[in-house]
Amino acid sequence: MEKLDCNTDPKTRGRPREFDVDQALAAALRVFWDKGYDAASLTDLTEAMGITRPSLYAAFGNKETLFKRALDLYENEKLAYVGRAMHAATARGVARNMLDGVIETVTSAGRGCMRVIASVACSRDDSPIRQDVQARSQSAFRVIEARMQRAIDEGDFTGPIDAETITRYLLAVMQGMSVQAAAGASAEQLQQIADATLAIWPSR
Repeated sequence: MEKLDCNTDPKTRGRPREFDVDQALAAALRVFWDKGYDAASLTDLTEAMGITRPSLYAAFGNKETLFKRALDLYENEKLAYVGRAMHAATARGVARNMLDGVIETVTSAGRGCMRVIASVACSRDDSPIRQDVQARSQSAFRVIEARMQRAIDEGDFTGPIDAETITRYLLAVMQGMSVQAAAGASAEQLQQIADATLAIWPSR
């Protein structure tokens, strides 16, 4: 568990103040999740993380770097199901695991999808944050697309299927479920969407 001594006050350097980086990142993630990148102020972040601005700068550099570290945490904890789903034996199994994963994530968090993703997507084209988010999304897309292409090559689907198209379809369903969760849809209602999707899923 990583801890940092970020005491910048010379009067109290004899008694270092440490904070748990993982806990601080988890708190920052919740702020970014709720407010989005632009709307999350440094005051919001430091109050939630329980640290001072100098400590934030010393540990993370700046708000942009903090956001990227929080996204790393989000991917490692909230999106771990994506990596696990790729090991399913069939494309249907991949889809089922992906849909189950998004339901668990958006209902256990109680917030729907991470709003910051949508807010960043609407920012200016030259924003380094937007570029980082898009690069991460594209990387995840390619992993899923490659798994669907493997399923196609193995004869898993019952008819002609394009790997890119079926991947976009699956992600569109997942994103729609996240939006509905944010609007108040229950886990049971989201499960009905997942069941309907699997009922027409074009593979064995």
